[in-house]
Amino acid sequence: MTAYLNALGVICALGRDKQQVARSLFAGDCSGMRTESGWIPGRSVPVAAVRGPLASLPAALAQQSSRNNQLLLEAALQIRADIDQAIARHGPARIGVVLGTSTSGIDEASRGIAHYLRDQRFPADYDYRQQELGAPANFLADWLGLSGPAYVISTACTSSARALMSARRLLDLGLCDAVLCGGVDSLCKLTLNGFSALEAVSAQRCNPFSVNRDGINIGEAAVLFLMTREALDARPIALLGGGASSDAHHISAPEPSGRGALQAMQKALHSAGLDAGQIAYLNLHGTATPHNDAMESLAVEQLFPGGVPCSSTKPLSGHTLGAAGALEAAFCWLSLSAANTGHALPPHVWDAQADPQLPALRWVTQATRLAPDAPRCLMSNSFAFGGNNVSLIIGDAP
Repeated sequence: MTAYLNALGVICALGRDKQQVARSLFAGDCSGMRTESGWIPGRSVPVAAVRGPLASLPAALAQQSSRNNQLLLEAALQIRADIDQAIARHGPARIGVVLGTSTSGIDEASRGIAHYLRDQRFPADYDYRQQELGAPANFLADWLGLSGPAYVISTACTSSARALMSARRLLDLGLCDAVLCGGVDSLCKLTLNGFSALEAVSAQRCNPFSVNRDGINIGEAAVLFLMTREALDARPIALLGGGASSDAHHISAPEPSGRGALQAMQKALHSAGLDAGQIAYLNLHGTATPHNDAMESLAVEQLFPGGVPCSSTKPLSGHTLGAAGALEAAFCWLSLSAANTGHALPPHVWDAQADPQLPALRWVTQATRLAPDAPRCLMSNSFAFGGNNVSLIIGDAP
């Protein structure tokens, strides 16, 4: 059964709606990545933050207020008309919510706990439920009055990619007629300091696959798709396939040969009924850490021995952790969108200093173009702690 991605709401450092995001993405605009102090003691690091005020939650849902939920609300508001039409058509019990996150409201919780340690009482606006991993799905379901399945997947940096796969299963099983799916993660000191403790945070804009790469930049984003079993556009885009693996190599380091990453990509191709030669573009996980880029390049070379146009978009958006899988699926969606009249692809932004120890990949440049005619199939990779790997295929619906 085809899982159509009929509407997209997105907010990240590249912009506050899909038009702004697409414009910055295809231009290779890194201006959303800015160096800031205050996140990590004694360090200034680039972060990809959403700038400006965010929508406030309704007063009735004030206990669920967090930056994470505010970002999610911004994405949902962009497609509110599409959501309302789905509710009117199918009923609130037939609409599901499946999201990925890794932070939820932990930043607000951390500030509340710091207040408690100082004053022996929590601030008036503190609520433990802000930090629960299920909070984003609960908020969205409450705000929209939905009573279908609503849950969050939290598997670190594959969370929202898995959410899209899970949403498709809800449709396949007939449990839902439409699913709001995607991911959201907000900047917070906990994650920045955690990655800093792993010596994985770069002091410069990240430099994926370069010989000079030395770590990641953290970003924030919210992404929301309306996935249905029916096409609502003249030129629909769909989740054609997805594959997941768990090599369980190490709690934080990837399996060095790329075995698990390769397996996820192969499973995605099998799920979509495609072969590697039919993939027109690959959005790499490409975190710019030494080990991740090395193993991913090995896996890509094995699956695409003749090469495939590819890029890492992490220098543009930052690594948005639990939202990354959905955000980069959104980048593929934007590449396929009818609004992308120039058929642009996200360029690979780096210093062009190739690592001689890695296989050479075929990088997307500003001149690279996607074929205008369907069917076009794009792949997006997401890899995470614990050796869990996900690959999605987004394409023109058959």
